[in-house]
Amino acid sequence: MTALLLVPQPSVTYAAAARIKDVVNIEGVRDNQLVGYGLVVGLNGTGDGLNNSPFTKQSLQAMLERLGVNTRGENMRTGNVAAVMVTANLSAFSTQGSRLDVNVASLGDAKSLQGGTLLVTPLLGADGEVYAIAQGSVTINGFSAEGDAASVVSGVPTTGRISSGGLIEREIGFVLGAQRTLRLALRNPDLTTSRRIALAINDFIGVPCATPEDPATIRLNLPRNFNGNIVDLLTDIEQLVIETDLPAKIVIDENSGIIVMGKDVRVSTVAVAQSNLTVTIAESPMVVQPNPLSLGQTAVEPRTDLSVNTTETKLAVVPESVSLQQLVDGLNALGISPRDLIAILQAVKASGALQAEIEVL
Repeated sequence: MTALLLVPQPSVTYAAAARIKDVVNIEGVRDNQLVGYGLVVGLNGTGDGLNNSPFTKQSLQAMLERLGVNTRGENMRTGNVAAVMVTANLSAFSTQGSRLDVNVASLGDAKSLQGGTLLVTPLLGADGEVYAIAQGSVTINGFSAEGDAASVVSGVPTTGRISSGGLIEREIGFVLGAQRTLRLALRNPDLTTSRRIALAINDFIGVPCATPEDPATIRLNLPRNFNGNIVDLLTDIEQLVIETDLPAKIVIDENSGIIVMGKDVRVSTVAVAQSNLTVTIAESPMVVQPNPLSLGQTAVEPRTDLSVNTTETKLAVVPESVSLQQLVDGLNALGISPRDLIAILQAVKASGALQAEIEVL
């Protein structure tokens, strides 16, 4: 049975403390998505059907023409080629000539990319410029085998990965050390946390260089008398420990019956009753034999046993709680399942007795 998940109640004041580097992102320090279209060759008859995938046929003809082979107007039936989409993440501050991993996914009706080799594929950024080139042998996690009357497929053989298969050709033009001001973005926006981060930075540096702009942003300015650049400043402050704060929230996954409560969830005194109605239907047909010499026929007579069981549940009082543990103890005292608890929490919220936000996944 799915159990109620508990977020442990902090036993010390700074149980929710975290380093600044673990709760914020730095403006400009981010990955960039790259995408490209290419061909995988060398497949053992598991590639695209050229009649069903005209883009594969056109790409194959264009590639051969660039290599000096003219196949226009010819009937091509090869099954060893597949059109694929190639994706990769260009990490922040990646330098020209560095390697990156690329992912390959079939675009047509290929059955497997096992044993294939990706030909030179330009990888484009959102601005349409080429930032990397990908090529290499494709490694897949699944496999497929097919006979005359049966087939076996394990995993997804139409997707694969090329470790260090991308070569960076262009760098992102962002110099962090040249910045005089930048912004810190909270991964979980909160006004209290934003202000605490700014106060911790200003207390450490000794001058007001950090300003909270909103629940998700802190602007950081390089002090005039600071001995170093913005990178030195970030290095000094990212290890500072602050106490994070979040609004009271209950997250519910109705499909799996999982409930997660934050430590600041509170409930006013409320009485809850929950009744269970169980209906049991049992079919036990009887065989009826005719009397001797009656010329009758054996027949099956249906018989249904129907029972209704109602569990009487009295009103249970959930006292006003001052901690998450007391709230959970009060709810568990009702002796109900997590799925019933979901409905009860929503009803308590509707009554105004629950001081927390409910988020349903």
